[in-house]
Amino acid sequence: MLTMTQTAAEAVKQIVARVPQAEDGGVRIRDTGSDTGFELSVAPDPLPLDTVVVTDGARVFLDEGAASALDDRVLDAELAQDGSVRFALGTQA
Repeated sequence: MLTMTQTAAEAVKQIVARVPQAEDGGVRIRDTGSDTGFELSVAPDPLPLDTVVVTDGARVFLDEGAASALDDRVLDAELAQDGSVRFALGTQA
């Protein structure tokens, strides 16, 4: 199952906090196909078939394709001074 670093968890919490309708929600990752990769969005709740990953209170919802594709990955993030976030995927040790 996908895991998150503490930095990624903090980034997810910051992003979700910016969306008033989703303050208890999470970041949803949807597999858009091998050519286009993944789509990230803020969602108030997971969809019925989503896998939910929780780290330090941060929630990530994975659609079925993303859950399968990211099964052995680690989600990391880089937080910039201007508040922007850059996510990266690594391989679990």
